[in-house]
Amino acid sequence: MSFRWTSNEKSVDGRHPVSHDGFTTMNITWLGHEGFRIESAKGVIILIDPWLDHPLATNTVRSLDRADLILLTHGHRDHIGSLEPLARKTGAKIVCIHDIYLHLSAKGWKNEIIGMNKGGSIVSGGIRITMVHADHSSSIKEGDALLPGGECVGYIVKLENGYTIYHSGDTNVFGDMAIIRELYAPELALLPIGDRYVMGPREAAYAVKLIRPSRIIPTHYATFPALTGTVDDFVAALNPEDRGKVTPLEIGQEIDL
Repeated sequence: MSFRWTSNEKSVDGRHPVSHDGFTTMNITWLGHEGFRIESAKGVIILIDPWLDHPLATNTVRSLDRADLILLTHGHRDHIGSLEPLARKTGAKIVCIHDIYLHLSAKGWKNEIIGMNKGGSIVSGGIRITMVHADHSSSIKEGDALLPGGECVGYIVKLENGYTIYHSGDTNVFGDMAIIRELYAPELALLPIGDRYVMGPREAAYAVKLIRPSRIIPTHYATFPALTGTVDDFVAALNPEDRGKVTPLEIGQEIDL
């Protein structure tokens, strides 16, 4: 089975379409691995796990000229590896679990760092962010030291108009994804499918049954040879009625929401 999604959308070129009310349209860009750039209807820029020096990267710190919020799911290098230059360049607020907040706060950066924990919510720039559970490890490598990074988390991002995105973070499927559906009803789910270190296609397909999103963007695959899960295998594992919900992106591709 070969699955390919096509779109007239173009890769990021620094320009964003403008809607009739003067606000930019909502869009999302896959930065590769598990990194995303989200632009809300009122132009708030949210980066999630923006690691930009992975083997398949097309975006660079230089190409991301603005960010208002940077959300971190956990402390592994393949999720926070580009944090320092992006934080210094953009001045964005950084949102993370309390353990990483303590670590970053000691660095003397000028950014506002917002620590929180699972089940908690904050509102910033009209965007409601809720931290939810993820089933994965977390640590921070600093030089030769391996520091505690708390737990891995996911996020519910509710934009100003109510459109709701679930970024699961690195995770295996877990039964309480059904609670995430009941509490937050995310319309878009960003789910890892790469296997070995995260859910594989079969587990991710089961997660879709629990979450019931209207649209799915697969993440955390193909970056390294160890990540063997593919979009084709993921789509094949889904129930037939869910297969049309999958929107696989090319790295650097931006689409409207």
